[in-house]
Amino acid sequence: MSALEIGDNAPDFTLPTDGEGEISLSSLKGQKVVLYFYPKDDTPGCTKESCAFNDNLSALNKLNAQVIGASKCSVAKHDKFKAKYGLTFPLVSDENSNMCESYGVWKEKNMYGKKYMGIERSTFLIDEDGKIEQIWRKVKVDGHVDAVIEALK
Repeated sequence: MSALEIGDNAPDFTLPTDGEGEISLSSLKGQKVVLYFYPKDDTPGCTKESCAFNDNLSALNKLNAQVIGASKCSVAKHDKFKAKYGLTFPLVSDENSNMCESYGVWKEKNMYGKKYMGIERSTFLIDEDGKIEQIWRKVKVDGHVDAVIEALK
């Protein structure tokens, strides 16, 4: 499958969220969506990124943007992660990797010479019509939320 590009339709999804909810991209038409993929709940980089989005949620909401975090962690793990850090936006659980694969973030990674499959930290800004407006791949956490807010303006 070729990589998604700016201007492409964002792949729709319907996935379980924390709190026994469910969310689909198509249900959010009419507002912008900041969809960020992160490797794992309650790890240093992922916690820092999630808390940065949460700390800036009112600014993002004022720009008509819904934030959604996505990882392969279970709904139960998401519930614990949200409670521990007071996160107030939905976290979707993509345990079978279908959404990660459709967005092209399920990649071979290499740590200390060991190869494994994992989520490449990435963010997609999706416009009100479901088209991809901006893509950040291999995200560095520091300053990332500021870059997303700037792109929304």
